[in-house]
Amino acid sequence: MAFPATRLRRLRATPVLRELVRETRLSPADMVLPLFVQAGDTRRTPISSLPSIDRLSISAAVEEAGAAAALGLPAVLLFGIPEHKDADGTGAYDDEGIVQLATRAIKDAHPDLVVMTDVCLCEYTDHGHCGLLRADGCVDNDPSVELIARAAVSHARAGADVVAPSDMMDGRIGAVRAALDDEGFGDTPIVAYSAKFASAFYGPFREAAGSAPAFGDRRAYQMDPANGDEALREALLDVQEGADVVMVKPALAYLDVILRVKDATHLPVAAYNVSGEYAMIKAAAAAGALDERAAVLETLTSIRRAGADIVITYHAKDAAGWL
Repeated sequence: MAFPATRLRRLRATPVLRELVRETRLSPADMVLPLFVQAGDTRRTPISSLPSIDRLSISAAVEEAGAAAALGLPAVLLFGIPEHKDADGTGAYDDEGIVQLATRAIKDAHPDLVVMTDVCLCEYTDHGHCGLLRADGCVDNDPSVELIARAAVSHARAGADVVAPSDMMDGRIGAVRAALDDEGFGDTPIVAYSAKFASAFYGPFREAAGSAPAFGDRRAYQMDPANGDEALREALLDVQEGADVVMVKPALAYLDVILRVKDATHLPVAAYNVSGEYAMIKAAAAAGALDERAAVLETLTSIRRAGADIVITYHAKDAAGWL
């Protein structure tokens, strides 16, 4: 019916009415907190480009995981910063590696908290790329996939509830699924970084994880930001290979991709609200340009509204406290 019989403002009149008809709900239960775990005894090392986020020793990571659980967050996502790096990224698949040790410690202390682990080589290679290098300096896909699958098994053996391959090598989800199944981890889910774009928004993460490439960039294996159809192909291939959850990364500049991936796959979809997106809001809030709480909650709601079931975000603890 036309105005004046139809007045959409009627259901906006009070907070209770607005809550009653709200289409998209945001809850701590939707969020995952990333943690950077460093080798050594230094409990916390501030990350200059990520205000309020630190590199953590294993003991500090256990405490941070406990604080997350107390706020109602269901999961943490672990990234490792090893003491030593080499060309083959051996720390990624070392059963006594930093992520493996942290996983055991967190699961021992907080058995009900879901521990996800990032599975990649970039944090462990001295060249900073996500796989092994050929003589010409290009990443060699198939041998890299073998090591990524080996790392996933090592993480599962350490007690990881979920493994999350982030390397963007072709065929790695199928290889990880087969390796997990062969080693008796058939019930371990895979969160596939399916549509991971070669984004400008990763800058602070590379400081945090110490994973900036020593030369070149990752555009030969991460996705072109201009390509939405290709993102669907990547996601559908990962579904065929055995992914349990598909991910879009980053989130804010790719809300359209989140929606399209959700509609195409009918799987749970994760979206990574990445370090640069976090840092922008922090910087704007510090400058007095916006209300941090309102901006964060609006941002996370928009990611959920686009179709993400899981939001990986450095804002998770703050947002959980506000909610």
